[in-house]
Amino acid sequence: MDFHAVDVVGVRVEMPSNQPIVLLKEMGGDRYLPIWVGAVEATAIAFAQQGVQPPRPLTHDLLKDLLGALDRKVESIHLTELKDGVFYSLINLDQGVTVSSRPSDAIAIALRTGSPILASEQLLQEAGIQIPDQADDEVEKFREFLDQINPEDFAP
Repeated sequence: MDFHAVDVVGVRVEMPSNQPIVLLKEMGGDRYLPIWVGAVEATAIAFAQQGVQPPRPLTHDLLKDLLGALDRKVESIHLTELKDGVFYSLINLDQGVTVSSRPSDAIAIALRTGSPILASEQLLQEAGIQIPDQADDEVEKFREFLDQINPEDFAP
């Protein structure tokens, strides 16, 4: 399977459904991948992006700490496919260990561990949105929106 590196642009709430989404961008390309996530995961992703350190570890921080205590490393995250409206992903650990995961959890862990996030070509073709560099108005509006929100905005 062919994979492409993606970068997390940010998290926003889609209106009028009030559903959080995480937006990823193909590095070196012009495709964007929106993934709908839960409010808790949206908060976890926003916290990691903004460098917010909660007073006690959240679930994704705990997973990172557990992996560190076990001397294991997250090699990469693979966003693999979309089946019946559900996104699928894998967390690839060292020593060839692979764990199935929801993309939102995988992304939250990748941001905490500095691990690369890769999307399959199949997923980018099925769910990706092509936005040429010249048509950056929507992306710029999205970035402006991100500058005005706080992780607390995603609290249930």
